[in-house]
Amino acid sequence: MKLDTMPMSLPIYEALASNVRLQIINLLAVQDMNIKELAQALNLSSAIMTMHVRKLEKAGLIQATKIPSKGGNRKVCSLVAENITIEFPSRDNASLLRDYHQTIVSVGHYTDFQIEPTCGLASTEKVIGEFDEPRCFLDPDRFNAKILWFGQGFVEYKVPNYLLADEVPDELEISMEISSEAPFTNRNWPSDISFHLNGVKLGTWTSPGDFGGKRGKYTPDWWWDEVNQYGLLKVIKVNGQGTFIDGNQISTVSLDQLNVREKQLNFRIGIEKNAHHIGGVTLFGSGFGNYNQDIVFKLYYRQEDVAPAE
Repeated sequence: MKLDTMPMSLPIYEALASNVRLQIINLLAVQDMNIKELAQALNLSSAIMTMHVRKLEKAGLIQATKIPSKGGNRKVCSLVAENITIEFPSRDNASLLRDYHQTIVSVGHYTDFQIEPTCGLASTEKVIGEFDEPRCFLDPDRFNAKILWFGQGFVEYKVPNYLLADEVPDELEISMEISSEAPFTNRNWPSDISFHLNGVKLGTWTSPGDFGGKRGKYTPDWWWDEVNQYGLLKVIKVNGQGTFIDGNQISTVSLDQLNVREKQLNFRIGIEKNAHHIGGVTLFGSGFGNYNQDIVFKLYYRQEDVAPAE
C-alpha cells in the first residue's frame, strides 16, 4: 500500500489507530481466522469484533470471505496488506502540491506486443481466447482485459501527452500492479522486468515471484485459486536526478533524455532476451489483484516563466 498526507489516506490511518485492530492484524499474520476465533483470542464479543473487522476491511487491510459451514456461513478473515509506504511532501519534491496531467491506461489497451507462452489475458468476466496462445493477444476483446501475463517478450502502450507549450515537465510517475509469471503460482520465481519509455531503457526491477495462496482483494469470484492472484504496486519516477522505483534509484536516465514533449509517450514492459531471470510478467488492472487501478501515468509540470513585454 502507498499512502500520503491527503484526506483519501485517512481511513487507513484511522483503521490502524486502535490497539485491538493492531492485535487483529498480528493474529492474521500468523493464520486466517473467523470472527468467533478472533473474538475469543482477544476476549471480546463477536459483535464488537465484527465492528473492528469491518473497519479493517473497509480500509483494504484485511479481506473477509464467507465460507459455508454446517451452522451456516462463517466469515473467515485474512490479511491483505503486506507493507505500507507513506510519502510525505517535501520542499524538493512536494508532489502533492504540484500540477500534473494524469492518464489512466487499461492493461488491455496495449498497441504493440511480442510475447511467448505461458501467456493469456482475461476481463473481469471471462478468459479472452485461449491460454498459451499468443494470437489471442490480437482478439478484438483484448481491450476489455484487466489482467494479462506472458513468459517472455513485451507489451507496449501509447499514452497521450497533454503538456501545453508553457508547461515545463518536472517528473513522470508511472504506477502499476505487477508480478512474475510462473506456472500456477510461485512466490520464489524471480523475473527481471525491464521498462522502456520512448525507446530509452529506464531500468530493470526484479520481481520476487508470482503470488497466490490467498485471493486478491479485487480478484473476481470466478477466477481460479491456483493461478495469479495479486501483484506488488510499483511506482516508477523519472526526474532530473534519474529513474527510481519505490524511491530506489535503478538508473541515471533523467527526464530530459526521454523527449517527453512529444505528442505521445511509448511505454514498454518486458523481459529482455539476455535477462538473468526470465520469469515472465503479470499485469493486474482494476478488478484484479490488491490494488483497484490500471496503469496510471502522472506527468508533473510547472508553468514556464514568461518575461513581460517591454
